[in-house]
Amino acid sequence: MGKITGFMEIKREIPSRRPVGERLKDWREFDLKMPEDKLRAQGARCMDCGIPFCHKGCPLGNIIPDWNDLIYRGRWREAIDRLHATNNFPEFTGRICPAPCEEACVLNINNDPVTIKLIEKNIIDHAWAEKWIEPLPAVRKSGKRVAVVGSGPAGLACAQQLTRAGHSVTLYERSDRVGGLLTYGIPDFKLEKWIVNRRVEQMKAEGLEIVTNCRVGIDIHADEMRSKYDAITLTMGATKPRDLPIPGRELNGIHFAMDFLPQQNKRNFGDALEPASEITANGKRVVILGGGDTGSDCLGTSNRQGAIVVHQFELLPMPPEKRTDEMPWPDWPMIMRTSSSHEEGVQRDWSVNTSRFSGENGAVKKLHGVRLNWKSDNGRMVMEQIRGTDFEIECDLVLLALGFLGPEPDGIISELGLKLDPRSNVQCENYMSSVPGVFAAGDTRRGQSLVVWAIWEGREAARAVDAYLMGETFLPSSPEL
Repeated sequence: MGKITGFMEIKREIPSRRPVGERLKDWREFDLKMPEDKLRAQGARCMDCGIPFCHKGCPLGNIIPDWNDLIYRGRWREAIDRLHATNNFPEFTGRICPAPCEEACVLNINNDPVTIKLIEKNIIDHAWAEKWIEPLPAVRKSGKRVAVVGSGPAGLACAQQLTRAGHSVTLYERSDRVGGLLTYGIPDFKLEKWIVNRRVEQMKAEGLEIVTNCRVGIDIHADEMRSKYDAITLTMGATKPRDLPIPGRELNGIHFAMDFLPQQNKRNFGDALEPASEITANGKRVVILGGGDTGSDCLGTSNRQGAIVVHQFELLPMPPEKRTDEMPWPDWPMIMRTSSSHEEGVQRDWSVNTSRFSGENGAVKKLHGVRLNWKSDNGRMVMEQIRGTDFEIECDLVLLALGFLGPEPDGIISELGLKLDPRSNVQCENYMSSVPGVFAAGDTRRGQSLVVWAIWEGREAARAVDAYLMGETFLPSSPEL
């Protein structure tokens, strides 16, 4: 698998990025292309390990060692077939997945892991360039009709698998464009939208029907959906944001991240925004609360819009640079991570609790915070405020990137009377909800998670729907972790 001694001879190498000053002037992707000889050398680092733990790290069960070896040997056509066997959309995961597979790479025990995500991205980009990606319509139709509600990665994967199984599938999306967070949320500099549109066009050619600007539960109701379709799959995501109910929260200039980020996606599409509801960081002092991927996306967007300065505060303590005994390989480690957006300019701080906001004329002008000390209490981390560390910082725009609390309960979930689990997600058994014939997948079923989990959930939900409708299913399955 790969070059037998490759991991001992070849160092990990990733592509260069466009200079910060250049990329801040546009919304295009920032990674430069890696020459093929260097990419093949990276594939040669795959170790032929007895147990490839990268499989454990990847929810999709991607057959990673196989396509690493195929790239090392220059067999690109076979590589894309092997990649597509488990992943409907490697052009998405190769760009926005945090690559838990690399953290689980055996090389990562005492060396730098194989560049799995980089190789994946180049396989699919090469396949599109060679025009190897074609529609795969079903050979025969089942006569069954299925609705998929929500067009993020889970919905897209579910819809594509069910369409290819021969069912007549209609994909409902409440926005004006398909893609969910892929289209409205993730910035263009991480995922340019023509990449999403290209895959959607393939799905249309396979027979998928798409309905946009339709709020299921409002514009079309549960009883009509149940009478029209043989099965329904809910993949609306976990879009209920976590709020910060503290004094001053009502001031203008304090917004959820997902009210801020989609507006820039719309600008890049050329859409006009209502001036009264427009949010921009241009010429403002910005504070981002939350240190995850959404906060990073807010950062890169704010800098491109022309923010004066950006502060990013995290409630938790600063993570360690490397794994600790509490983060053993091959588990995902909570370590210090610096994204491309952090490279572009930010003042980061940790162990900060926001106590209140203050303002003038109804607009936010200051954030008031206090520093925290974190202690272990029988293995559970608890925080205490450090006396005398109160501070304030001037700001004109505050973006709340504090995570999500599950799917929005109103609309179709309420109309169908679905049972929810203790975390407010749709409760399921083998992806079927408490109402027969109604399924759920992705963040709607498991809560806020990664794009790879969403695609895996969509694929597995499609298997469950297919088996429900036909009595058996021949759709491929990935191993559950």
